[in-house]
Amino acid sequence: MTDRIYIRPIGLASAPQVEEGRAVRLAGGMVYASRFAVILRRDGEVAERWLCDVESVAEVLGRLPDCVAAEAEDQWSNLGLVHPPLECGQRTVRLDQPQVMGILNVTPDSFSDGGAFLDNPEAGRAHASAMLEAGAAIIDIGGESTRPGAPATWEGDEKDRVLPAVEYCSAMGAAISVDTRRAGVLEAALEAGAHIANDVSALRHDPRSVEIAARAGCPVILMHAPGKGDDLHADADYDNVVFDVFDWLAARRDEAVSNGISRSKIVLDPGIGFGKSLAENLALLNALPLFHALGQPILLGGSRKRMIGALSNEAEVGDRLGGSLAVAIAGMNAGVQLLRVHDVFETVQARNVWRGMRDAALTDFSELPEG
Repeated sequence: MTDRIYIRPIGLASAPQVEEGRAVRLAGGMVYASRFAVILRRDGEVAERWLCDVESVAEVLGRLPDCVAAEAEDQWSNLGLVHPPLECGQRTVRLDQPQVMGILNVTPDSFSDGGAFLDNPEAGRAHASAMLEAGAAIIDIGGESTRPGAPATWEGDEKDRVLPAVEYCSAMGAAISVDTRRAGVLEAALEAGAHIANDVSALRHDPRSVEIAARAGCPVILMHAPGKGDDLHADADYDNVVFDVFDWLAARRDEAVSNGISRSKIVLDPGIGFGKSLAENLALLNALPLFHALGQPILLGGSRKRMIGALSNEAEVGDRLGGSLAVAIAGMNAGVQLLRVHDVFETVQARNVWRGMRDAALTDFSELPEG
């Protein structure tokens, strides 16, 4: 018999005084949680579910089976954990508000903008510059399409695509992540000026990647994808997609730590669109606050994804801005720290308005009782 525990925030607020101070500041950000579901899963099925608030959570945790008690205490502590900033060379990316990661694809076949910047470094440089000017905290450079059915890319070709982009983004002083699952590409990109390893295979595809990341001491983004080989979308089989992805990310986090990567350097990504149905993607988006219980910053990558088209009369990729912003705002409301997007200007504007509302909420005492 296998028991697992999950603490999911279900009552969120814009400011602590709305709940008269009885709220947890999620992950040191701008979202507060006052009510929680404590869920016991036994052999893959939900066995018990308790609802509680900040004042009654200790009583609920105290009645849990011994086999999950320590994990429950860790998760409760993790929900309020303040994350240190990401150090990216001369740039520091703070995680106390949502930050925008701008996508720079240097591929011939990306689902969104494949080919636009591959053989045109001036266009790529201009696009990266525009994203930085618009407020992108990080530029994410990828040289391989990971859309369903995309062919695998030879490592040499990926290097030829990625390294020039890393070099011109580095010359701009950008914080750079490299979106690759190949150790040789990661190593070369870090040497060329990249700062973050963004691995869609969560360091499973190439066994040398974890060694390189640990040696470099760089931040690492571990994304959930069910596929073990070249096809990251294969082998999807979930009992409960939310809990299965949570458990999978916890295991990858622990594996990375056991291989020498500092836990303070690990960011987790639930992998929206990778081996998941529309219903499964929506379930993950609705459950995003749960993932703070893992104790790591969270990255959300839903920009222009297929699910947006599925929910909007099969809108083409270029017509998914509204849906992309809806996903980004859902992430902000859930306390997500990093938003990986194509449309940087619009997302930063949405974030700034969202932050203005949150800042105002902190000084709005209209919810307090008189006297």
